[in-house]
Order: sequence, then structure tokens, then C-alpha cells
Amino acid sequence: MPVPLRELPAPGQPGHVPAPSLFPFQFAGVRALYHRDSLLLADDMGLGKTVQACVALRRLVTAGLVETALIITKVSLLRQWRRELRRFAPELYVSVVHGTAEDRAWQWDAPAHAFITTYETLRSDFTESPRHRVGRTWDLVILDEAQAIKNRESLTSEVCKRLRRRRAWALTGTPLENDVDDLASVLEFVRPLLPGEPQPDLRPGEETIRRQREVQLRRRKADVLPDLPPKIVTTVPLVLGPEQRRAYERAEREGIFELRQLEGELRIGHVFELIMRLKQTCNFCPVTGESAKLEDLAERVATLAAEGHKAVVFSQFTDQRFGCGALRDGLADLDPLVYTGAMDGPERDRVIRQFTTDAARPLLIVSLRAGGLGLNLQEASYVFHFDRWWNPAVEHQAEDRVHRVGQALPVHIYQYTCERTIEERIEQILLGKQTLFQEYVDDVTLDLSQALTREELFGLFGI
Repeated sequence: MPVPLRELPAPGQPGHVPAPSLFPFQFAGVRALYHRDSLLLADDMGLGKTVQACVALRRLVTAGLVETALIITKVSLLRQWRRELRRFAPELYVSVVHGTAEDRAWQWDAPAHAFITTYETLRSDFTESPRHRVGRTWDLVILDEAQAIKNRESLTSEVCKRLRRRRAWALTGTPLENDVDDLASVLEFVRPLLPGEPQPDLRPGEETIRRQREVQLRRRKADVLPDLPPKIVTTVPLVLGPEQRRAYERAEREGIFELRQLEGELRIGHVFELIMRLKQTCNFCPVTGESAKLEDLAERVATLAAEGHKAVVFSQFTDQRFGCGALRDGLADLDPLVYTGAMDGPERDRVIRQFTTDAARPLLIVSLRAGGLGLNLQEASYVFHFDRWWNPAVEHQAEDRVHRVGQALPVHIYQYTCERTIEERIEQILLGKQTLFQEYVDDVTLDLSQALTREELFGLFGI
């Protein structure tokens, strides 16, 4: 049974929600979503794909064209979707499906226009039985951060594509990460799938490119927001101090020796273990705690704080020796705030609220994987990548927490790279790879574990 909409108050009455204020390009996106049953919304990060989807969904429901919609996103973005739907589609009933199996059972059966869940929950609860909400034919299915289905062999990809749907929207700024097969996998979802219909099989080639042209809507910041302040990227090459250099060379020497001893047992996983150890040593000396990066960072952020600026520091590590914990201790004079995946939702919200409203808290240290999505940090205008992730799009997503609509100042990005280390070698390989992917999608992302061949990986250490 369809859920009746809340009665809308007339203009001037308490509770009236006026039409949202959007940019012209966002209204164009809403129109495209409204009128098409298949769309890949691939706007640049920070241009409001979630907002456009919420407004389009509101219009479809109020027009009677959609009764039930399923929104699938990452767990870190559940609260953002709930918040944006309250803001841009307040008359819709929403059920967030997350938690224990017992909780999810009633959440799936709740009367709602929009059900929001995670990829992990969908994998657990998926069924094709029409007696269960998941197995019914949805009027609309939205995949947020749709690069999650780039691997066509994954269970996540399989269950998303098996969902019965009359409309299919995929939202991602990076539909192609490693090769054209990523794009083909995402495009297989972007089409209706009614009961009895075969699932599409789209392979890289002319058919994929033709389908992309048919369903992809992509706008770049530079094209639609010419007044958005520039993003200025600076690579900061650093020389390791004597203790840190000795620790790095010892770790590299011993690690290469161990890899060579493995001979026929050598696996890519062994190489990655060494890479991670070396990257950690580039952050902090494991023996003395010496850090060329921290020394440079401390001086820069102290100056910025004195000048009244706010800064965000990203690290892929969260621990006390090499990551966010070590940064918090090393920058204790500035009383930094820390945001990691180990924190629960209310605690994360409290940290962000403090950072954005308290002038006395100028520094936020963020775990890259936890805070690279779903945050609005326009109060900051400086971003530091303390260590480099091997997927450039993940870094871009993190930077665009700051460089987005509402930013009034130029955004300065600083990327640390230690000379004569694994960081420098990886950066050179990724730069060489990026040109190939730019032929297909403007905003390219690379994943080192998949984008590099065995020969390239082993070649990092001359094996």
C-alpha cells in the first residue's frame, strides 16, 4: 500500500517548506533525474549529488510517480542521507534500515516512501522473494558512491544488479577507478530491471562508451561554479632526518631480504605488508618517534592558527605510533580534534560541530577512510595529506570536504612526499598511469592493488 504524504502546509503557515534554493546546474540535474528512468549522475565531488537526488525523489513522490524508493549508501553516509531528506524532502516518510537483524526486520516493513540502507546490510538481507520488501519491485533504486559495485564479481555488485527496479540512479564522481570494466559494471545497474527480465551483461568496448553517453550526466566545478575559489595543490618534498632515515633503510633492507627468501612463495600480499611498514616509517621513526613530516606540519599549522585559519589533516593510519593518535600527541599545543571510524555517530557529530563553530579549535585530524566522504568542512581552507593514499580519487574526495559549495577562500592542499622512499616511487608510477584513464572519465581514481601489475609491484623493490 502506498504511504500517504503528510499534508503540506500552505505558504505562510507554520511548517511550510519552500522550494529549496539550488544552483541552476542542480535544477538541471533534478530535471534529468525526474524525467529519466536511468541516470548515472557523475558530477564532480562537492557539487551536491545527494541534494539533487533528494529533491528529484521528493518531486517524483509528490507527483505520484514513485511510491517506494531504496537508497543504498556507505555506513558513514547514513546520517547524511537522513539529514538531507529531512531538509529537502521533509514530507517523505523515511526508514533507515541498519542494526541488528531484529531491528532490520521491522525497519524493512515500516511504512515509508524511502528506505535507506548500507551495502553491507543489503548483502545480508537480500532476497528475491516478493514477500520481503527487498525482493519486491522498487519504483526507484539509488546507488550512492556507486563505485562500490565496480567489481562485477563481488557479492555487492551481484545483489545490487539483481534488485528489481523501475528506475535506477547511480551517484558517483568516480565511475571509473582502474579500467573501463569498472565503468561497465556500474552501467549494468543503470537501467530498469522488471521481474522475468535478464540481467544486462555489458563488457568494455564501444557498447560501454555508447551506453555511458546515453545515461551519464557529469558537470565539473570549473564549468558550473566559476566563482568557486581555486584549489591550490602543493607537493612538499621532505628529507628524512638521520634517525628516521636509518630506520627506513633498515626496514627496507630487511624487508627486501625477507621477500627474496620467499622465492616461489612470494605473493602480492607480502609486498603490500612491506609497503605499509615503509609508509608508516615515513610518518614516524618507529624507534625514536622522529618525523620530518610532523616537524614541517607543526610549524605550518601553528602559523595558520595564529592567523585565524582552520586546517584539516588527513592520514590513512589511526594508531598512536604512526597515524591520527600520534599526530594528536605531536600537535597537542593546538588542542586538535580527532575524527576516526572508531567513534560512534553522535561523537563524530560533536567533533564536527566543535570544529566548525569553535574558533579556539583550529585543527581537525581525520582518518582518511572515515572522513573522506559525507563531511562539510568549508570553515577550513587548508588541507594536509600527511601520508599519500594510493587511490588519488580518495584523496580528491577528502579534499572536497573543504573545497565545495559554500567555500569562500582559496583552498590550499599540501601533499607530503619523503624523498628517496617508497612514497616517491609509488607517486611516479601513479602519475604515469593516470593519463590512460583520463581518456574515459575526467576525474580518475586508481587503486594500487589493482592498477599495478605484479611486475610493477615487485619492481618497486627490484624483485
